[in-house]
Amino acid sequence: MLTRLGRFVVRRSRAVLIGVVLAFLGLGAYGAGAQADLDLARWDAPGTESVRAADILREEYGTGNPNLALLVTARDGDVDSPRTTAAARALAAEVRDIPGVTDVSAYWSGKSPALRASDGARALILARLEGSATDTREQLATISPQLADRTAELTVAVGGQEEISRQVGEQARADFLRAEALALPAVVLLLILVYRRTAAALLTVGVGLLSVVGTLAGLRAIAQFTEVSTFAANLALVLGLGLGIDYSLFVISRYREERYAGYAQQEAVVRATAAAGRTVIFSGVTVAVSLCALLVFPFFFLSSFAYAGVLVVVTAVAGALLLLPSALARWGHRVERPQSTASGFWERIARGAMRRPVAAGAAVLGVLLLAASPLLGLRFGLPDERTLPAGTSSRTASETIHEEFPAEPTDTVHVVLRKAVSAEETQRYAAELSRIQGVFQVDAPTGSYQDGRRTGPSVIGSGTGTGAGTGSGGARLAVVPARDVMYGDVPGFVEKVRDTTAPATVLVGGYPAETTDFRATLLDRLPYAVGLILVVTFAILFLLTGSLLLPAKATVLNLLSLSVMFGSLVWVFQDGHLSGFLGFTPTGSIEPSIPVLMFCVVYGLSMDYEVFMLARIKEEYERVGDTERAVATGIRKSAPLITAAAGILALSFLTYATGGVVFLKELGVGTALTILVDATLIRVVLLPVAMRLAGRANWWAPGPLRRLHRRFGLHEEHADSGEDKTPVLLPREYA
Repeated sequence: MLTRLGRFVVRRSRAVLIGVVLAFLGLGAYGAGAQADLDLARWDAPGTESVRAADILREEYGTGNPNLALLVTARDGDVDSPRTTAAARALAAEVRDIPGVTDVSAYWSGKSPALRASDGARALILARLEGSATDTREQLATISPQLADRTAELTVAVGGQEEISRQVGEQARADFLRAEALALPAVVLLLILVYRRTAAALLTVGVGLLSVVGTLAGLRAIAQFTEVSTFAANLALVLGLGLGIDYSLFVISRYREERYAGYAQQEAVVRATAAAGRTVIFSGVTVAVSLCALLVFPFFFLSSFAYAGVLVVVTAVAGALLLLPSALARWGHRVERPQSTASGFWERIARGAMRRPVAAGAAVLGVLLLAASPLLGLRFGLPDERTLPAGTSSRTASETIHEEFPAEPTDTVHVVLRKAVSAEETQRYAAELSRIQGVFQVDAPTGSYQDGRRTGPSVIGSGTGTGAGTGSGGARLAVVPARDVMYGDVPGFVEKVRDTTAPATVLVGGYPAETTDFRATLLDRLPYAVGLILVVTFAILFLLTGSLLLPAKATVLNLLSLSVMFGSLVWVFQDGHLSGFLGFTPTGSIEPSIPVLMFCVVYGLSMDYEVFMLARIKEEYERVGDTERAVATGIRKSAPLITAAAGILALSFLTYATGGVVFLKELGVGTALTILVDATLIRVVLLPVAMRLAGRANWWAPGPLRRLHRRFGLHEEHADSGEDKTPVLLPREYA
């Protein structure tokens, strides 16, 4: 099939090029508007207790998470002075008049101690903006600067979870644009150095850009039917360019090999398409499968990366097998260069490792296990304002609340009683909740409670804008965490609230419960995603090699490289090493969704390189029948390309470390390090060592599986097009 495709592209190269250019322009025009159709996400898990509680709070009580916080500072130093009180009440009334605001709670309305700083110089106005994450953050972009205006009596800073998320999104977009501006010129320069031909570098970048615009257009089309995260566009840009470069490197390299072997230009294109094309397709399938595992999670934030991954693979493979061969058929002479006679650096390393396999393998394994050892101290946590760079307005406001207020009212835990109970039972339950370690106060329809006793009248449903206290057949309570709770064991705190004996069925919600349920759902589904990736990629490698041992070996080596990635995340981002150099604030834990995304991305890329290397080794083994010789020759032919591709992709990811958002720094540093380790120590030392020790067992499979592989597996066979090798149309420098 690929031989026929190669012939067709060669014969119709002009028409194919025109079609690809028109498709590029059309997809680019449509994909340019993708960002406007993509959505932002919140930390909630569909169907969980916290989400059900949020629905009831909104529908029956007209309230919910206070996602906007105004930190009000009295210029005269006293939030209870008449001038400050009058100005603050006017500000609260202004907030109530904002479209979409359904719930406002101000210190000056109910005098709740949770809303007043310990020194009396600052107080809070909390508000709730209704709507999707996309709508509320767009609205905040307009109203936040207005609310932050200074007056003669007050200084106002805007914070709250929605404002933090909005600024994270803005910072991430700015970081990404900066990273791409740094990466693209560097990638072009590196490609010129690798190819020694500018035309080859530009063709390769063209395939990458085709993948990017095709993926953006595809994401926009999908967004017409389901939610797609804006961050999927970020992955489309870096992964589209990366895979486009990977696949182009292998097709162009194979084309050059065929020319060195004496085939005429057009015949070399056909043979390169047939030989490299099979490997490119298998490689693309492994990457797509790894990212499709994200569909296991019920979060559109992660599902969107699965959509992007499949689109990137389809468009990158199409570019490598359509655009590139048609261009080579017409201008292939511009990418050719004399064949190097120098001995291969990576081949020498591999041969040296195979001469002393136990010593070399043990040494490299020891280094990798040492790098992975911080993984043993991994602690998953929840995101907070420290995701943003120091000095960002919403982070500063949140840190001030944390440092100067006795409680964390922006992170209230909401408890919904699902049937009516007596005032005495409500009072008893509220008092019991207030005794939980880490609770500052509990607000109930019967009053406010601290340390098991009633301390004042209720601020719920009191006409202060805090929502009704009772609904259809039930009631709600607000559990306000004390200072430092949100920097500690938040899931443990939420669990204590849920474990407290209640007089009726309860639902526990609020931002702490939502992030806790999000994390729990993510970790519950993680084994299914990992299992899917391991099983399907194992099957793909079996179809490639016809062996049971080689896929098992590849799985172990990939998991080893991923352990190094997680070890680096713990050592750098959890424990804070290099935090000054990289410019972030360590939190002592890792938010789990980004490592899960990184696992899927990096596992797919690692298998990408495994497929390319094993395909060449298998091809050589079928030719010479000697495992050690096949390994050395396969590494000589593939390792330089894999290392070049890995270096370029690692550079693209590493530019994310220059940004301000911790999530992107984690993605950039962890992915770049793992790609480089995988392409060097893993593929050039441990892989040949393992194959040397296994010998002929590398290629073993039971009879039924051998027959299955003969029927469905990948076989490097070339269908002759009938052309003679002579005359050979080589440039003069080849003679």
